[in-house]
Amino acid sequence: MSKADCAVLICNLDPADDHAIQQTADLLRAGFAGSGSPDWEDAQDALAEVRESLEPGRISRVARTADGTVTGWIAGAPLYDGQVWELHPLVVAVERRGEGIGRALVADFEKQVHQRGGGTIFLGTDDENQRTSLGGIDLYPNPLESLASLRNLGGHPFEFYRKVGFCVVGVIPDANGYGKPDILMTKRVATRPGQSG
Repeated sequence: MSKADCAVLICNLDPADDHAIQQTADLLRAGFAGSGSPDWEDAQDALAEVRESLEPGRISRVARTADGTVTGWIAGAPLYDGQVWELHPLVVAVERRGEGIGRALVADFEKQVHQRGGGTIFLGTDDENQRTSLGGIDLYPNPLESLASLRNLGGHPFEFYRKVGFCVVGVIPDANGYGKPDILMTKRVATRPGQSG
């Protein structure tokens, strides 16, 4: 368990704690409302996503206040034999955004990945409602040209991930339908060969 600077404790989501699991599912639904994504609009889908994160070999961490309220959640699963971990999803209570909870959850996730021998974290951050310069346009025949001039037009989360050290490494055009791309980002968490510490 680690204590974040934002007055929350970060710990594993306990598979036996039905109350915390339900809080996390409710947080997921509320946190992604208005994102343009239909994911997790249904309470059962959100609950299934949280329960899936508790499967063996995965990471599922929550930020909790002293009274046990879940204020943030981050989860992930290994890829490429554990060398790469996909961060999916990250959510912070709407009323607690801007307090450093998301940053603390990402830092904790990086430690968890590193402890498991992972070297890279990968994530996809969708633009389903034209909040970036990539949304609503045809990225073909040259998606990388548009990606090179990527701009945030309306509070898209890719900017947050950049601030915590992630790099944009690609885009999947039309991942969620025409003009709704998935922006791919990664971050190295392992020490480069020949580098100490």
